[in-house]
Amino acid sequence: MLPIVCVVGASNVGKTTFLEKLIPELTKRGYRVGCLKHDAHSFEMDHPGKDTYRHRQAGARTIAIASPDQVAAIRRVDSEPSPEEMAARLFWDEDILLTEGYKRSNLPKIEVFRSAIESKPICTREDHLVALVTDDAVDVQVPRFRFHEADKVADFIEERFLKHRKKHGVLVQLDGKQLPMKEFVRDFVVGAIRGMLSSLRGWEDPRTVHIHIRLKDR
Repeated sequence: MLPIVCVVGASNVGKTTFLEKLIPELTKRGYRVGCLKHDAHSFEMDHPGKDTYRHRQAGARTIAIASPDQVAAIRRVDSEPSPEEMAARLFWDEDILLTEGYKRSNLPKIEVFRSAIESKPICTREDHLVALVTDDAVDVQVPRFRFHEADKVADFIEERFLKHRKKHGVLVQLDGKQLPMKEFVRDFVVGAIRGMLSSLRGWEDPRTVHIHIRLKDR
């Protein structure tokens, strides 16, 4: 499954600033990085007067906009999806997903800490804390990095979550949840799909193939 690492910390501690340093460190090593921001409150990405806003006001549950180099979508949901669900639905082409937030999740966490904001770190090893980023003298039982050591944090993430990760040839999701597969099943699925699609006009031996199948109406 896609590795997910949560960058957590108190408000205004510098999580976004640190991610701005960490993401390029991983990217220049050849990794494709996804980033997911957690908002505990409601947010708005659309604005009154825009066409997409008018589409949503008219009743569309999902709206999207596409250009030659990027796409964006906004979907109404009945409940907040977990980081794992978001990873399965949106980040299928990445090597790792970094989140800003999700301190209450059971995922691995790197906390950004400043004693001027909080008296002590908000997470412990019991909260799945795997590293701490701080310039303060803090007694913790996990590796500690300084704010200027984004490269060393990238080393840590690479060694722990990326170097020994096996590249999967196929990913199958059932309603957004990954279906575990043995190696021979993956090979069979890839071979069958490649064999069928390679006979179609437009086949050019692509690097990835995305197929979405709707089996029944809700």
